Amino acid sequence: MNNIENLYQVELSDLKGQAIDFNSYKGKVVLIVNTASKCGFTPQYEGLEKLHQEYKDKGLVILGTPCNQFGKQEPGSTNEIQEFCQVNYGVSFTISEKLDVNGGNAHPLYQWLKKEKPGLLNTEAVKWNFTKFLIDKDGNVVKRYAPKDTPESIEEHIKNLL
Repeated sequence: MNNIENLYQVELSDLKGQAIDFNSYKGKVVLIVNTASKCGFTPQYEGLEKLHQEYKDKGLVILGTPCNQFGKQEPGSTNEIQEFCQVNYGVSFTISEKLDVNGGNAHPLYQWLKKEKPGLLNTEAVKWNFTKFLIDKDGNVVKRYAPKDTPESIEEHIKNLL
């Protein structure tokens, strides 16, 4: 499956190897974040978890997608990533299997996200860990956020879509 046309066609597994049901995201606001355990932005896990706790019952889904393409800052195995997220940040939102966001092996999810919402100067490449994509209840990518944009700074945008 290479060319997806919408979020609900994505095929991806979580850290436990279970398929993520993207159809269950229909009618929900989704925030997709490429994550890493050894990055200067890693403390954003805390803010992401707060958003998850605050808005999960109101229709927000957060999906973390670990990626080791930026400074090799996500070198761990799936078990190590899962343990790190839970022990250090109490992460309870879904974390996918490790994937590539750029290059020839970029996961179809990221091929679609980057096409739908290019970055500055229409560059498609994800520049660094903790780039975020916000998707509305209809499955449209409505905003792309830079790594420096904290979860707290985008909370109003999320609330407006809920």
